[in-house]
Amino acid sequence: MERIRVGIVGVGKIANDQHIRVLRASAAFELEASASRHAKVDGIANYSTLEAMLDAHPALDAIVICTPPQAHYNAARLALQRGKHVFLEKPPCETTTQLDELTRQARRANLTLFQTWHAQHAASVEVMELRLKPLVVRGGRIIWKEDVRQWHPGQSWIWQAGGFGVFDPGINAISILTKVVPEPVFAKTADLFFPTNCESPIAANVTFVTATGAMIDAAFDFRYAGVPTWDIDIGTESTTLHLTDQGSTLIVDGERVAAGASDVEYPSLYRRFEELIRQRKSDVDRRPFQLVADIFLIANRSKVEPFEE
Repeated sequence: MERIRVGIVGVGKIANDQHIRVLRASAAFELEASASRHAKVDGIANYSTLEAMLDAHPALDAIVICTPPQAHYNAARLALQRGKHVFLEKPPCETTTQLDELTRQARRANLTLFQTWHAQHAASVEVMELRLKPLVVRGGRIIWKEDVRQWHPGQSWIWQAGGFGVFDPGINAISILTKVVPEPVFAKTADLFFPTNCESPIAANVTFVTATGAMIDAAFDFRYAGVPTWDIDIGTESTTLHLTDQGSTLIVDGERVAAGASDVEYPSLYRRFEELIRQRKSDVDRRPFQLVADIFLIANRSKVEPFEE
């Protein structure tokens, strides 16, 4: 089967850490070109803008968008207008309306829009989903804490409006929550903490509630200087499930029942992208994005000390 020719937009940390290595190892995709204002990819054609890349490579089949979220909508819109399938990194856009419009545009053009949540593809997430499917959730706890200086060094966009702040990683936990809990989840209360020199939050405390009334408390923090903590605990009427290591390991009632490598997420995403392209289908799960938008709507807001890189 003919390989899918890909151009990547935004050659930053996530592109270098994940996308480029996976694309180069894939038998289904061929990385042909990149577009970035400040970086290049060895061994392929490089351009400073998406427009220039599309003009020079009209035969590209798909565009992978790894820019900051503030640029996602315009890049995806242009790619779809040029007849390209689109792989959209998370968070998807600045607003939910933008994502809805991209979904409509892809449908009208019979193109694939794959709005991705890489954390949903972690090794033990599906096992947790299957374990919870027949059960009734009674409560839970999310702790998602890391050091922004380690995981987002020098990324000033994350502190700007539309940059999501602590919800750039926090939305990973929320995407797992919406996948594994077998009923709708809503944002009930929220407290957001904004550095005095930033437009997006550095920490947040949120209470979610399920459709049947179970409370799930969450603590997100970008100021955590210790070993990162990426844990989700869900209690049911008969058992307790503990998902740790960013979704790689599942412990049920104290016994490890599933574990896997931490580098399986992006190969899984690209297998799904290939499948969607071959079938001319889209995959857009807006639930995690909508929950973050709802959090911003209901939250109490407090100022904290300024952030210094």
